[in-house]
Amino acid sequence: MVRTWVVIPMYNEATMIASVVTQVLTAFDHVVCVDDGSTDNSVDAARMAGAHVVSHPLNLGQGASLQTGFEFALSDPAMTEVLTFDADGQHLVADAIGMVAQLRSHDLDAVIGSRFLDDRTQMPVSRRLVLRAAVLYTRVTTGVALTDAHNGLRVLDRGMLEKVHLRQNRMAHASELIEQIGALDARWGEYPTHIVYTEYSKAKGQSLLNSVNILVELLFK
Repeated sequence: MVRTWVVIPMYNEATMIASVVTQVLTAFDHVVCVDDGSTDNSVDAARMAGAHVVSHPLNLGQGASLQTGFEFALSDPAMTEVLTFDADGQHLVADAIGMVAQLRSHDLDAVIGSRFLDDRTQMPVSRRLVLRAAVLYTRVTTGVALTDAHNGLRVLDRGMLEKVHLRQNRMAHASELIEQIGALDARWGEYPTHIVYTEYSKAKGQSLLNSVNILVELLFK
């Protein structure tokens, strides 16, 4: 996995980012954190932990951060795939390793994480219903029959990444990415992931209100 690049969008994550980067570096050698206009010391913490850092001068949104990270990774001619990973500690490195292995062993263009393929991820019923609604919307509008349309843990191979361009700067980027995967007739698969909802990750936006905001962005994008 020496040429997998891990892209971590980052906004005011000084509390967790060093720990997240350290864990990711146990399995992947190339990590870039895209700082989206943080006002804390996220940048210094990420660099000290061993990540490359690219910064936006202003807060543009997670979609914009991912696109910046994709472009940074593509500047490495030896890069073979990109893994997207959240900065708040809710993803597991073991799942990321499995997803990259699945991409390679099945010759896929993309592998998308799903918290609905097993019962490890616990969440309130209200949030589950909103996420299911987002899945239904994505299936209808893209034709891609995923079980989890808004999971931040995903892998794209280089060829796929060269064709993707995210224009939705904020949370609707997740459905936009699935739409592009469908339009490109990509070979894709899903992988069961355990999303760890902590008090910290909930405070950073993993709430029911955030899920509703995703639906609103999709409907009015």
